[in-house]
Amino acid sequence: MGREFELRLEIVLPASPEDVWTLVATPEGQGAWFMPGEEIGPDGAEVWDPPKRLALRLPAAEDGSFHAFEYVIEGHGSGTALEFVHSGVTGQGWSEEYEEITTIGWAFYLHTMREYLTHFPGRPNTYVEADGPASSAKQQAWDQLLATLGVSAVGDEVRLDVPGLPPQEGVVDIINDNFVGFRMADSLVRFHGRMRLGMPIAVSHHAYTSIDADSCARAWKAWLGTQFEGS
Repeated sequence: MGREFELRLEIVLPASPEDVWTLVATPEGQGAWFMPGEEIGPDGAEVWDPPKRLALRLPAAEDGSFHAFEYVIEGHGSGTALEFVHSGVTGQGWSEEYEEITTIGWAFYLHTMREYLTHFPGRPNTYVEADGPASSAKQQAWDQLLATLGVSAVGDEVRLDVPGLPPQEGVVDIINDNFVGFRMADSLVRFHGRMRLGMPIAVSHHAYTSIDADSCARAWKAWLGTQFEGS
């Protein structure tokens, strides 16, 4: 029998309500901080009230589990307050840690939204992601990644040589037990430690400049493979 859950997060963003609406309600906006989604529009939402409130509910699975998402947007001084709610019912085989892990994940993505609005507002995005090898699905691999990056705190400088890409140089803007990300002059690069989910390390790259997404993804995948294959 599934259990109901509700995850609620709030963040103040340096943008107008209209700009925040674009980030949550359009595929192009979602790609700037999360990942590109599908077009929603009024017919695809339970509540479509731009730029104040967006509510969505995904179709239920066969076991009765489902997800619902709500974004409440309100002007706050010179910026905008965003309240985000992820609720639903868990399903068969879902981890007892689901709520904790998912809350950590959403907090990370909302941080990335704020980084985009602070440093790259209005710039178009090309989204790239790549998975590491199965051998990276363990704590040892995550510790190895942090050692390779040579970072331990926000503000640390990063330089990576990834064959096929320009030097990846930037400054750490987030680091914890599950994520480490750095900001470059034209991109946000994020490493996802998914050991608690039994999944390999992944990288997501939000480029706010023109790049070849396919070649960038191949370069990151190859780099992850050289770091962790057989580790």
